[in-house]
Amino acid sequence: MVSVQGVSCCPTSSSSCFVSGSLQFCRSFSVSFRFATKPRQHPSFICNASWQELAGVLLFSAIPFTAVKAIANSPLGESLQRKMEERKIFGVQNSSKFKAEADKARKESFWYGVDRPRWLGPISYGYPSYLNGDLPGDYGFDVAALAKDPVALHKYFNFEILHARWAMLASVGALIPELLDLLGAFHFVEPVWWRVGYSKLQGETLDYLGIPGLHLAGSQGVVVIAICQVLLMVGPEYARYCGIEALEPLGIYLPGDINYPGGALFDPLNLSKDPEAFEELKVKEIKNGRLAMMAWLGFFMQAALTGKGPVQNLMDHISDPFHNNLLGSLNSTKLL
Repeated sequence: MVSVQGVSCCPTSSSSCFVSGSLQFCRSFSVSFRFATKPRQHPSFICNASWQELAGVLLFSAIPFTAVKAIANSPLGESLQRKMEERKIFGVQNSSKFKAEADKARKESFWYGVDRPRWLGPISYGYPSYLNGDLPGDYGFDVAALAKDPVALHKYFNFEILHARWAMLASVGALIPELLDLLGAFHFVEPVWWRVGYSKLQGETLDYLGIPGLHLAGSQGVVVIAICQVLLMVGPEYARYCGIEALEPLGIYLPGDINYPGGALFDPLNLSKDPEAFEELKVKEIKNGRLAMMAWLGFFMQAALTGKGPVQNLMDHISDPFHNNLLGSLNSTKLL
């Protein structure tokens, strides 16, 4: 496992890694390579939408943010805030009690503290003293000393867990459409993740979520999609920047912290009810998130070398592992 660091293998920002199921904005920009099997074409970067189409996309994108602001400034928002303030007193007390129980569970956990598992296992190594096992997934790996500053350490961890969650969501968006299409359970016009972005770069129109006739992005091109995605992410990114107090104007109190807000919105299954189990779930989350980030590095390489999706590559490898592997793909690329 890697260390608690903010380095992510996802080359795009967290707000564009996974946004809309089968149409992902990061696909449009992360995959601009050309394969020998396809003729070289000039991508359509120019906005070819009419002003009515552009206005419709802008209006649709601004609805969530406008609705939140309208509710917060309305009498309903004021009523919700008053009720929240009454509940917040009890919530703060309960949150403090939970934090104390979580600290105790962390000290007793196998995954935290000085006796936690290390990245080299039983091999003796001069692990940095500033990595003391307080954060989930801390295996003592920081050869570049990026986390030597305690403030930077927590900042990097915030970045890492954010990118890890986006990578896990993006993996679902890349694998599920292709898997459903191969099984015949659902037909997508373009099920392979990188070809969705490639098609949009060529100015083609695709059905949103594979639903015939649903063209929220239409044929306007990448520029309009970029505008749409930026506007859609203004609200969530602003809320993330403000932290757990961002939703209080709507009467919503979140008892946790910026990485684990808790509450009905962010913990509907009440997984944090047991502090001991919750501390272990944090470790499992970051470990799976790191695997997802590494998986995306593999997705990029597979797309560049084979021109296929990850599910098809896996099936090809299982059918003939001696020929359909990394070395075989590199040799095929050299022949092309």
